[in-house]
Amino acid sequence: MGKIIQSGSTASPIFRLFYIHDPMCSWCYAFSPSWAALQAELPEDIAIIYLAGGLAPDTTEPMPLSMRHSIQQIWQRIEQTVPGVSFNYDFWSRNTPIRSTYPACRAVLAARKQHAESEPEMVRAIHRAYYQKALNPSLPETLQGCAQEIGLDVAVFGRDLISPEIEDGLQHEIRQSQQLDAYSYPSLRLVHNNAIFPIPIDYLNHRTMQDEINHIIREAALTKSASSGAAQKRVAS
Repeated sequence: MGKIIQSGSTASPIFRLFYIHDPMCSWCYAFSPSWAALQAELPEDIAIIYLAGGLAPDTTEPMPLSMRHSIQQIWQRIEQTVPGVSFNYDFWSRNTPIRSTYPACRAVLAARKQHAESEPEMVRAIHRAYYQKALNPSLPETLQGCAQEIGLDVAVFGRDLISPEIEDGLQHEIRQSQQLDAYSYPSLRLVHNNAIFPIPIDYLNHRTMQDEINHIIREAALTKSASSGAAQKRVAS
């Protein structure tokens, strides 16, 4: 399994796999089983880096009715195309939906700040809260509940959630996502020697992504071997 490292880490692995997502993106939720299966089979020397792309900026305005209808249609389409994924539609009657995902993105960064392994745990907790428990992750009380659920220091989490440091971190990750040409979520980018390789998302079969990653790794090894051989010939001559 690849190793999860923090965005901005000074570590320099040969291959870095960036997962660009938003914790309130329904397609990211649908991708979760395939993503988990892919991670379990990645080589240890591939670093996994989560980037919160940020779907929707801060607002307190209720979501327009047309957007509520559109998102419910997306949920229905996902249920029809990705086996085993379901949504709790009570969310729409129990809440006043707000089209703001930045708070949930900050929650992921705040969880990571406490423990690196808490980052994917927070993503999963937000997914459970939103899509299964019909809670609203745009609200701080929902996010604090997620923090408590995964064993974080809730007081520290609450302070970090509204801190300039976490906000700066989110804006940095949004810029990184754009530099990787990732404008839709989920997205995967494999980076090697400053070359960026988009990995097509497969919601149904993680092996297609695994095969593509392995192909890129093999090609890189062949290129390195050819370059080393050419260099040795030059030295010998």
